[in-house]
Amino acid sequence: MSAPAVAETGGSADLERLPKRIRLLSFNIQSGIPTQRYHEYVTGGWRQVLHDPGRPFNLERIAAMLTDYDLVGLQEVDAGSLRSGFLNQVAFLAGRARLPYWYIQRNRRLGRFAQHGNGLLSRAAPRQLEDAALPSTIPGRGAIIAEFPIDDGLPLLLVSVHLSLGFRARRRQLAWLADRFGRRSRLILMGDMNTSREMLLERSPLAQCGLVPALTEPACTYPSWRPRQELDHVLVSSDLRVHRAEALPCTFSDHLPLAVELSLSH
Repeated sequence: MSAPAVAETGGSADLERLPKRIRLLSFNIQSGIPTQRYHEYVTGGWRQVLHDPGRPFNLERIAAMLTDYDLVGLQEVDAGSLRSGFLNQVAFLAGRARLPYWYIQRNRRLGRFAQHGNGLLSRAAPRQLEDAALPSTIPGRGAIIAEFPIDDGLPLLLVSVHLSLGFRARRRQLAWLADRFGRRSRLILMGDMNTSREMLLERSPLAQCGLVPALTEPACTYPSWRPRQELDHVLVSSDLRVHRAEALPCTFSDHLPLAVELSLSH
């Protein structure tokens, strides 16, 4: 289903365009919960269903980090429910970070108790935005697909995803992405993919798509306090030039964010 990006502010924001060097961030924010140790999944598990008064402070910290970026893909956001204090976290972060365009994808709607989803924040208005459900035995995984105009005509395509934990469901989702985007040029595929770079690029349907990792070396992103698993990725088509890419050392979530600066290759 296609949907328009939501403008948090009007006026001059409509004139914003992506810069020649684009700064992007992919981050699983765990609905704003700053988990610091494994035992907190148990002792702090209540924060997944009830509002934590400390959560807004952590969201403020995340927002301060987002101000440095032009495109931001977020996973595990809450769209406004009991556990988030009925706060649309994407709208809140966009406002605080002064990113005028935002979109929230609601993947699992549990009424007033939880509104699970993904988010996209942008400094420029996308030309086209699609909210896509990914194939899964248990519904609730999705992709936000956004096209951004570039001066020479061919748009930049950003696909931000959160893939399943299970191997079979994740493989179906990767096959869907490979079939949909194939060897598309000016493509950025990023998000929490719940598997390693080797599996994605050598042993999955993405292997024939010509994508390359933005980070030169593999980067473990989970858990944030002692990273051991390489779950989050930014993959790009070969016609994009990566200038910088890194996992940022912060503990605002149980995942580390990935930051990339890139431009078009000429």
